[in-house]
Parts: sequence; structure tokens; C-alpha cells
Amino acid sequence: MNALLAILKKLPGLLGSLFVLSLAVFWAAHLAPGDPLAAWYGERAERLTAEERAQTEAQLGLDDPLPVQYARWLKNALHGDLGMSYKYREDVSQVIKDRAGNTLLLGGSGFILIFLLAPALAALCVWYEDRWPDKVLCKLGTVTTCIPEFWLALVLILIFSVYLRLLPSSGAWSLGAGGSTAGDRARHLVLPLAVVVTGHLWYYAYMLRNMLSEQVRGDYVLLAGSMGLGRRRVLFRHCLRNVLPAYLGLMALDLPHILGSTYIVEMVFSYPGLGSLTYESARYQDYDLLMALCLLAGAVVMVCGLIAQALGGRIDPRTLSRREGSGHG
Repeated sequence: MNALLAILKKLPGLLGSLFVLSLAVFWAAHLAPGDPLAAWYGERAERLTAEERAQTEAQLGLDDPLPVQYARWLKNALHGDLGMSYKYREDVSQVIKDRAGNTLLLGGSGFILIFLLAPALAALCVWYEDRWPDKVLCKLGTVTTCIPEFWLALVLILIFSVYLRLLPSSGAWSLGAGGSTAGDRARHLVLPLAVVVTGHLWYYAYMLRNMLSEQVRGDYVLLAGSMGLGRRRVLFRHCLRNVLPAYLGLMALDLPHILGSTYIVEMVFSYPGLGSLTYESARYQDYDLLMALCLLAGAVVMVCGLIAQALGGRIDPRTLSRREGSGHG
């Protein structure tokens, strides 16, 4: 209940931040060079007469002053109308709905794999600490973390799609499949998912490794060993449990970062998700669509931050007590 009240208290600040974000995105998008009618008409936009251009701009409301355009967008957004996509000629909410599932599948699968593999990798390093398995994993993990995701994606495409022809190089499903076949969807997920996991796994595994290394040197570990408890039981039942609250809070806080990395991966693999959609909306100045996508990303970041704080206090009440104590002081 205390955690819920803390979140509710921060809700006005969240809404205010979204308002400022909407102002910044709206002005930046409209002041950027480009022609929004190129998204509406495509290549035909270059052949429009001055009269046709003026008529279309009046129809779309692009001839109004920017404050008037923003006030109209904000009023419609508060009533649940996010506008219409110039490029897709559909409601923005429908366009996002059609793509969101693909991003959630890729980003969600990557998050789950990282969440499960990082503790296992960290425990393996601690089990063989300062021996060759630990040293090899540390060096290999450091190298993979430094590799840019777009470069790794291109290398995997070159190896597995061009040379070996084992996996598809782009898309979320084969042409004509429509995503109805689970096996086909899984084949298209392998390479993008490998890039997402490789780019983040060692970051979390290394932090857990360091936390577990401190735990295994604690006095309670020596006491447990003197009582006859095995090293494996102490490591997994006690040490790992002690670092779990910090790990869960970190993963909740970094969820937007992991999901955001899928945006780059989606563009390289031409994966039809929110990442490629954001790129297209910015490129073609599809204003309403770009506004909705940026606000959605901002809201996810802010909400995950609140959840991380609430989760940390819920799992480890000492964290919440310290925070409340510092506030009263």
C-alpha cells in the first residue's frame, strides 16, 4: 500500500514530464527540414501544384500557426484521438497496435533471456572465480559488450543468411506466411534476438558477479560452511537470494533500455516493430505518429522507474525505510 501511495504521489510529476516531452517533440518535429506531404502523397508530392499543396495543407491543418496546431493536437489527444498517420492513412493508435506486438515479442523475449541467463552466468563465474572459466567469460563478455549492435547484426546476417543461408536476414515472417506459423516466426527471431541478448547479457552478469563475490566473502558464508552447508547450497540459496532485490530493481529500471535497443535491431533487420516505425515517422515527418511513439517511449521509461522504486521497497523494506527516513530528516 505504501508503495502504491508513493507512485500515486509521483503521478502529477509524470504527467507534467509527458507534457513537456510532447512540447519538445512537437516543436522539434515541425521545425525540422522536410516535407510532411511526402508521406501523404509519396513521390507524387514533388509534382503537386502550389494550389494543390495549399489545399492539402489546409485539409491537414498544417497551415495553422504551431501553437494552434499543438493546442488542437493536445485537445484531441486528451479525448483519446491521437490523430492520423500521413503515411499509412490510418488512425495512429491502430498503426501502433499493429506493430507493438512484434516489438514486445522481440524485446520481451530478449528481456526474459537476459533476466534468466545473467544470474546463471554470474554464478558460474563466482563458482570458478579467478580460474580459467571465470577469466575466459570475463574477457569474452567484455568484448561482446563493446561490439556495436548494428555491426554485430550485419556480421550475423553475413554469416548465417548470406554465406550459410540458414536463417532469414529480414522481416518478422516469410512472405505469404503472415506470421501464422510459429516455426517461421521463431526463425526470423533468432538473429535479432541474438543481437539483443549479446549486447546486454554481460553487463548484468558482470554486476551480479561482483555482488556475489562480495557475498561469498561474508561472515555468514564462513559460518554456514562451518555448519556443514555445501558451497553450492550457500551460493544459490543464500548469496544469490541476498542480491536478488538489487537485481530485480535494476532490471525493472533498465527495461526501457533493453526494449529501446530493439529499435536499432529492428531497423537493421527490417523488422516491422515500433523501432522501424519510429524511424519512418521521423523520416517522413509523420507528425501525429511520431508524437504518439515518443510519448509512449517516454511513458514507458517513467513508469518503469516508478515500478523499480516500488519493487525495491517491496522486496527489501529496508530500502523504503531508508528513503522515508531521509525524507523526514
